Amino acid sequence: MAKPIFNLANNITLFRIVLVPILIVIVLDSSSRSSCLIAALLFAFAAFTDWLDGYIARRQNLVTSLGKFLDPLADKLLVSVTLIMLLSLKRVPAWMVAVIIAREVGVTGLRIAAASDGIIMASSRLAKYKTAFQLVAVVALLIHYTYAGIDFHLVGMIVLWIALFVTLWSGIVYFIRFFKKTLSPTQGSQ
Repeated sequence: MAKPIFNLANNITLFRIVLVPILIVIVLDSSSRSSCLIAALLFAFAAFTDWLDGYIARRQNLVTSLGKFLDPLADKLLVSVTLIMLLSLKRVPAWMVAVIIAREVGVTGLRIAAASDGIIMASSRLAKYKTAFQLVAVVALLIHYTYAGIDFHLVGMIVLWIALFVTLWSGIVYFIRFFKKTLSPTQGSQ
């Protein structure tokens, strides 16, 4: 029996995508400490829904092809668009945002190409770490100001450097895995 496409897990993923334009508006108006905190809280909530939809999908056996496509798309939209908004506020270097987004586009294209050849490129543990570092960096960069003696902008930049390294590393791993699978004589059996 086919699973319904619009199940709870997929609806949460779609909700995360809907939050992206709302986040854009809030980040654009982050001229005060309170609006920065609101943007950070909204982003953190959206990031939490990433964990929640996956948990529900696995727990209730609601994993679908649509969910497998939408979930990483929603994550990439959330992080990429927010980084671009932070770039417009001059809180992050343009080259870092460009490298992170280029990796995301490159790996997504690679996964699509692999899928068209019948090769499954499942998300790696390293890619999950990449996402976690990116999310933490973006939350800190959205907070931006100093609270309780913690310079959140500085913390965000330090974590973003780590995220950048893990982002590049995981991207290289995806390409190595792809070429190993395509050069393997049993490529279609994976």
